[in-house]
Amino acid sequence: MVIKLSTWSASYSSIPPWDVGHPQQAFVKLVEHGELIPSRVLDIGSGPGENTIFLAEQGFSAVGIDFTPEAVEIARDRAAQHEVDAEFVQGNVLDLERFFEANSFDYVIDSGLFHSIRSEDLDQFVRQVRHVLRPGGVYYMLCFSDKEPPGFGPRRVSKEKIRKTLEPGFRIDYIHDTIFESRIHQGGARAYLTRAKTHQTRE
Repeated sequence: MVIKLSTWSASYSSIPPWDVGHPQQAFVKLVEHGELIPSRVLDIGSGPGENTIFLAEQGFSAVGIDFTPEAVEIARDRAAQHEVDAEFVQGNVLDLERFFEANSFDYVIDSGLFHSIRSEDLDQFVRQVRHVLRPGGVYYMLCFSDKEPPGFGPRRVSKEKIRKTLEPGFRIDYIHDTIFESRIHQGGARAYLTRAKTHQTRE
């Protein structure tokens, strides 16, 4: 797997499209509705850290991991400004087992990472997410949907692709229509929010 770090780093030469200055409302609502309950959570592809910081403020033990050093630096600075205890790690999400022990987290959240992973790397990606989640742990994934018109931005993802990728390693509880907030999509981009649960016992 070859990832062009320079490409992601270049995104932070200005404000990237996904840095909206606040957590994604899809995740805020999960907390407000009592679906995400304070516990240990990993934010994969955490970017500038807004989702991780929000969860830390809500009482979660929150960790973010991102491949881009510029993103991690920004996230750490913002956490300090918010005076919250959120941890940020620079690392490859395709190698989570290098950074975290098995069964380390109750939740994994993903805000716009799934739709950026190359198709040939998705199996490895899913294995790594399952590695860090405890049995019965939950993966929440927010991605552009195939209902968003073609154009600028990441690939659009169908419900069929989500199901094919995550099953049978996960049990999918739902795939809901929602909005992915972006600096370049007025009113947000059409998206899916997926809740997928690991099995109670390992295969």
